[in-house]
Amino acid sequence: MRIIAGKYRGRRLKSPPSLETRPTSDRLRETLFNILAPRVKGARFLDLCAGSGAVGIEALSRGATHATFVDQSRKMCALIEANLQALTVDENDAEVVNGEAKEFLLRRAKKEGPPFDTIFFDPPYEADYDVVLEGLGEHDGVLLAAAAIVVVEHHKKRELAEEFGVLHRYRTLKQGDSVLSFYEST
Repeated sequence: MRIIAGKYRGRRLKSPPSLETRPTSDRLRETLFNILAPRVKGARFLDLCAGSGAVGIEALSRGATHATFVDQSRKMCALIEANLQALTVDENDAEVVNGEAKEFLLRRAKKEGPPFDTIFFDPPYEADYDVVLEGLGEHDGVLLAAAAIVVVEHHKKRELAEEFGVLHRYRTLKQGDSVLSFYEST
């Protein structure tokens, strides 16, 4: 895996040691950021179910001001921290949280903190997507900044609802077995 563009362009990232984690491919990440490009600079980015952290690190490389990485695996959190250290990312620009996505969102909704401009959610394909997306859609203004975007990576055979609270799907993009569903808060 490598960083595609921005200040860390071309730098290699450490990959997950096992096949249990399914990293977002370089090609799909490039497509994602070509779409998000005008909205990344200056954004607060949440990489939910972060795995190696490649998506959040790509956001930092392209000018996001802060990235929060959440993963339930301690090994993946250590891998993210190693990748951030190898790139010498300022510790004020990134936060790594070991925890389950739903629990993180519940805790974060209760504490003061700036909302996220962009959220990338890429859980294991067999996960319950709806419970996390419903949680995001209920916390507009707390978790989601005005006109925030939530991008969900899922298997092409899995259908997601058009709406989750204030989140409305406005685009889908298929690439191989993966689909990116784009939601915007209104």
